[in-house]
Amino acid sequence: VQLQASGGGLVQAGGSLRLSCAASGRTFSIYTIGWFRQGPGKEREFVVVIGWSGGRTDYADSVKGRFTISRDNAKNTVYLQMNSLKPEDTAVYYCAAASPGSSWSAYSRPLTYDSWGQGTQVTVSS
Repeated sequence: VQLQASGGGLVQAGGSLRLSCAASGRTFSIYTIGWFRQGPGKEREFVVVIGWSGGRTDYADSVKGRFTISRDNAKNTVYLQMNSLKPEDTAVYYCAAASPGSSWSAYSRPLTYDSWGQGTQVTVSS
């Protein structure tokens, strides 16, 4: 599956953005989709994951209560609604797809994922 992330931009602290991850391929619905981010000088970190049906999600503690992930399998798209943004949320955001079969806890690790989008820059000014 090929992924394309979009929706990033520049926003003031407290603002909102909605990222999209559009996928090609008719088997999109079988994939678990994760979002990761990489800030300047930092390692790539897990943000959130959503299971194939959308019924199971998991969030990093740093974004709980502020970010919401959803998916529309009919449109081959996953959305990440980001509210109450903070300067520390500034990063390049990547979406990634993982094939079925991994344990749920593995989806917080980048190596679990098979395909990655190109990333979209999110900049939050103070």
